[in-house]
Order: sequence, then structure tokens, then C-alpha cells
Amino acid sequence: MAKQLRMLAPDDFREKLSRRAFLKGGTAAAGFAIVLAACGGSDGTSTSDTTGGDTGGTATGDYSRVINTSSGTLAMYTWGDYNDPDLVGALADSTLGVTMKVDYYASNEDLITKLASSHGNSGFDIVVPTGPYVPQMIEKGLIQKLDLSLIPNIVNLDPAYTSQAWDPNNEYSVCKNWGSTGYFYDKTKITRKMETWQDFIDACMNEGSGNCAMIDTAPNFCGMWFWANGINWNTQDAAQIDACEKFLVDEFAQHIKAFDSYPSTKLAEGAYSLAMGWNGDLRQAYVRIADAGGNPEDWVWVLGSPATELWMDNYCIATGAPNPEAAHAWINWDLVPEISIKDLQYHGYNTGMKDMESLIAKLAPDLERGEMIFFTPEQVATFQTQEITPALDRLVDILNKAKAKAGA
Repeated sequence: MAKQLRMLAPDDFREKLSRRAFLKGGTAAAGFAIVLAACGGSDGTSTSDTTGGDTGGTATGDYSRVINTSSGTLAMYTWGDYNDPDLVGALADSTLGVTMKVDYYASNEDLITKLASSHGNSGFDIVVPTGPYVPQMIEKGLIQKLDLSLIPNIVNLDPAYTSQAWDPNNEYSVCKNWGSTGYFYDKTKITRKMETWQDFIDACMNEGSGNCAMIDTAPNFCGMWFWANGINWNTQDAAQIDACEKFLVDEFAQHIKAFDSYPSTKLAEGAYSLAMGWNGDLRQAYVRIADAGGNPEDWVWVLGSPATELWMDNYCIATGAPNPEAAHAWINWDLVPEISIKDLQYHGYNTGMKDMESLIAKLAPDLERGEMIFFTPEQVATFQTQEITPALDRLVDILNKAKAKAGA
């Protein structure tokens, strides 16, 4: 059984985060001088507990900050809006010596189809699958073994996020970050209090009809109905799946405006009055709504209940990667604590670093809406990790039928 992902920030710390100013400009820029600290050889251990000089509040402690330089072009195939643009832009070029090219997918199924159809010639170096999909990608020869000697900064990850059931020795994958699924609604248009998945479904079929968006992945779309009805989303019970299809295709699909795995931009444009989404993307929506001249306080985040998803996405290197050296350098760089927290500030997902509380306090003291990143033990107890079962094909079929019915 996979290790349970645990909450790394205590309640009082999380509450303190929620009262801070959200992503103030100085935090992302001034607080992140990239630390090229002297490191003790190839074992990746730091020779000093301090970084020296004025680093704008960088963390100290027993962290590895090895930087592997590389060259050429590095191509990443990943989820949308999943890395700070500075990291995949100027900082990657100046620090690692690589030029980044990034393309996006909406689901693990899309990722696997792309890699499988290319037969090792996808042109991508780094891919970012969700944990339970890693074993089939190994079996199909879609990803290659990592050279962990080139990723010494893996020691910076909390042990809760290493050695997962899908890759017990981290031979093929390294945690990028983890999160959950909920929804976002405009309380000026949907005035009732919303707390559960059933509330979300009801609102989509009533006052939000024609203005709601769903995550564009089969497990999440069907999972919404399973969770609302007290059914584990990994069910293989044919009668339960039949009932799910009947409802989602015959009764629910007509109310859907779009299948959108990254709704934050459209939310800011006023395209949806409610949307299902991953916690980090919906956290970004608060920023984009404000940037577009809207009022973020009109919007409410709800972590789905009575149950919802727990996922962990992972850096892997694609089979046939044109630049595996640069891929290892990138993964190792993203595991430097200062870089990891800079990325967390942008995408809003827990990156699994050791001593997360002290890192946030030193590197991102102005972080707000921490309750959308750091979950309570009580919330984590309701999370369900996806299992890859024979029922997955059926769920994909339900999604496709719902899309056709919705015309979305």
C-alpha cells in the first residue's frame, strides 16, 4: 500500500498563511536568489548550514543544493500552468544553460496516447504523469530509468513523498507535487452555501446550468458522481458504473458548458459561474480574477466532500528523450528548496519538501490561501487515491459520451 501523504503544516501555521497578502510581487522575485552553495562532492550533501550573504531569506539547514548545468533544448510535456514561467524561461536558460520548450496535455490518457503513438520519438524529455499511471508507462516502455546520481537533491523531499507503491525505489519517477480536487463558484450568482459534491451537481443542473465546467479527465468527471453518492471512485461494480453513466450522460451532460482541466483563465473572463478543478489551478483563479478587474471575494473554493481525490504527479524522463542530461539537471534543480517554493507560490501545490513550515516562513511569508495548499488531517482522511483498473476504459467511454451530449 502506498504511503499516506500527510499534512506538513500545523493548523495554526495554515491559519496564519490564510491571513497573508497573496503572491505579493516582492516575494516571488526578491526572495529567491538561486543558491549555488558549495556542495560536498557527488553525494549531494551540503558542506555548510548557511548559504552566506544576503539571499533574501533563503532557508538554511541540511539541504542539498547541487546544480547540474547542461546545454541545448529541453522539451517538457506536462499539465497546464504547472511551472513558474520564470523557471521555464530566463532562469532555466541562465542557470542550467538550457532553452525550455513546453507543451501541455489535459489528462494522463492523452499523455500515454501521445508517447505510445510516437514509439520513442515524441521529442519530449520530461513528462509528468500521475503516480498510478507510472507502472503501465514502465511496462509499455514509455519512460526510462533515472540516473539518481544526477538527482542528488532528491534528499530534500520529505520521505512521505518518496518510495511510493507505483515506484518503490524511485527508479523511474520523482515527486513534483501533490494535491486534490474541488470546485469554485461565484456566490453572487449561486447564493446558496455549497459544501458537497451533491451541492455542485445540483447547482450545475439549476442556477449554474449552461455555465459550469468539468475537469476533462474521465476518472475525475465520473468520480464527482461516485463521491456524491458515497461510492469509492475505484469501483468496478457494473451496476454502479451503469448508474453513473445513465445520470452523467442522460441527465447531467446537457447542463455542461465546457470540459476544461485548467479553468482559471476562463473563470477570470467570466465564462463560468462554477467549475470543478484541481486546488492549485483554482487558487490561481483568485489572482487572475483580480488581474482582470474582478472581485476575488465573490468566489468560494470548496474541497469536495464527503470524499475526493488525492493525487501525486511525478517527473519522469521519456524513452528516447533527446536530451536526458538536461532532463536530469532540470529535475535536480526543481528539488532545490528555494526553487521548489518559488514554484509552489506560482502553481499552488504542495511540493513535498522537508521542513515545509520553516521553508514557507522564510521564503514565502506573504503566501496566502494556504488552506488551498496545506490540508488538515481530517481532510486528508477523506482523500482517495486512484487505482488503475479495467473499469478505466468504461469511464473514458462515459466521458466521451457526455462530451458528445454536451456538445462541449
